[in-house]
Amino acid sequence: MMRVILGLVFGVLAHVGLMATTAAAQDQAWVQVEAFSNQTEAETQARAYASAFPDVVGYRLGSRWYGIALGPYSRDGAAARMAELKRENLIPRDSFVSDGTNFREQYWPIGAMAPSAVTPAPEAIAPDAVAPEAAVDTQAPTVAEAPAPEAAATDETPAQARRSESELSREDRQDLQRALAFEGFYTAAIDGAFGPGTRRSMADWQTALGFEATGILTTAQRALLVANWQADLAEYGFATVTEEEAGIEIDLPLGLVTFDHYEPPFVHFNGPTPEAMRVILISQPGERAALYGLYDILQTLAIIPPQTEQFAGERTRGERSFDINAANASMGSYAHAELSQGLVKGYILVWPQADADRAGRVLAGMKSSFRPFGNRALDPGMVAMTDTARRGLLAGLEVRKPLSAQSGFYVDGTGRVLTAAAGVAQCGRVTLDGVTDASVTLTDGPSGLAVLTPAKPLAPLAFGALQTAPDRIGAEIAVAGYSYGGTLPAPVMTYGTLEDIMGLDGETGLKRLGVATLPGDVGGPVIDATGAVLGMLRTRMTDSARVLPAGVEFATSSAVISDVLERAGIKTTEATPAGALAPEDLTRRAMGMTVLVSCWE
Repeated sequence: MMRVILGLVFGVLAHVGLMATTAAAQDQAWVQVEAFSNQTEAETQARAYASAFPDVVGYRLGSRWYGIALGPYSRDGAAARMAELKRENLIPRDSFVSDGTNFREQYWPIGAMAPSAVTPAPEAIAPDAVAPEAAVDTQAPTVAEAPAPEAAATDETPAQARRSESELSREDRQDLQRALAFEGFYTAAIDGAFGPGTRRSMADWQTALGFEATGILTTAQRALLVANWQADLAEYGFATVTEEEAGIEIDLPLGLVTFDHYEPPFVHFNGPTPEAMRVILISQPGERAALYGLYDILQTLAIIPPQTEQFAGERTRGERSFDINAANASMGSYAHAELSQGLVKGYILVWPQADADRAGRVLAGMKSSFRPFGNRALDPGMVAMTDTARRGLLAGLEVRKPLSAQSGFYVDGTGRVLTAAAGVAQCGRVTLDGVTDASVTLTDGPSGLAVLTPAKPLAPLAFGALQTAPDRIGAEIAVAGYSYGGTLPAPVMTYGTLEDIMGLDGETGLKRLGVATLPGDVGGPVIDATGAVLGMLRTRMTDSARVLPAGVEFATSSAVISDVLERAGIKTTEATPAGALAPEDLTRRAMGMTVLVSCWE
């Protein structure tokens, strides 16, 4: 099925039938549901509709498409019927009301004639309504032949259309722009001025519906454009919301979302289920720094999917506004915010991918109507907020979380990172410290090591220098790692001792540690008192036949690390023998080299 705004050339707004169409027939309209470029496919689908509806008709359209419609009805009846069927999900969401203008030969029901004035039902014809001589006139045709397409009544000429257009009020002109915006053809200001942008959008709309692209809508075309817009507004329940607390005026689909709650800096309008469409208004004090901070914060939320190769999504941030267009396989979202009188105002629309078509229309309506007003923003004290919400201004919105998180450490001055291979093996995306994308450029199965390369070079505060001095059993060691994932803003130092320089079964390349670590520490550097890296913490060994006591951990040795890095083309740095560092210096060095490694879908 072809959607109207994407190029469905569905016939509209030419006379249906002969030049002498009655006044009653002129009030007729159809609900157009689908169109096909192949008549066989159209007949098959029309047959399917006919099994559910008694009034299915099919016409060849002026653009060589084959349309399927329900009707005819009165114009008001068609709009009501369409809304009813859409509510029950019985017809496509992009169905619309048409007066049948570009209908040509009728192909359904099979054997039907081309469109003409609609014949009254037989019982509506009085017995004496036929003149006696007509009943016996064997030369009179029983049915009037349909006119050829070129003989059909024509609409206004461009000159006539321009004259009728000149009589429109400013509000009428603005309504036409609003309707074009809602249909996705117009993106400029709603000012009632028909400049080049408006003319271009009118021509695009005419092209999409199979009319000559004059850029000047005729009276009938204007009527249909506005009628379909108003029918959609009624279906979605669009209404202008003046949010006094937030200082925002905007058109919202109140048939799809309803006000739920305030949680500064957001006003929440939710759908009937957690997965349904939702709208969030943004209102907070601040200048450019607040705007930029909001731009960064929003991209950590679950409702703003990250950029991927499949779903890139345009994201732009200017001096006074930003826009974020995001999507993944299950959902889409759009966020806009701008500076207004020392305040940040904006909105977010979130929708399931199955509702993308309807979301496009809703978003067009929101974009064209959004207006910040006044000099006030949401008062942060108007509702009780959790400490987490107050610190991050996340206001109850779920922060996007990685599938897992572990530690790693820088191994050179360009920001390449060594970590545990198991934690990054099945990731769709890997980040360093939650912000920098990285790729897995080497995985070594036997050692369990992986090398990560950032998408752009980094300048770490420190990077690991490998131990060269002999190991001393019983010496104090420290593990630097993000023990609690990304909950804390910096790594944790956990102290212990070096228990042995081999595995429990005599394996080389391992060092046994006496230290109590957490899963988030895996991949972190194990350092001695001089700050030299003597190993990398491995994933805790599991064996169904035996359970190691708490505090027994293992590290991959610095010798194995050196070998893996050399194979990755990374020149290793060896630690210069030195004395023990002061505790604060040791901590500063460990934290400078340690990285949070996050695994995302």
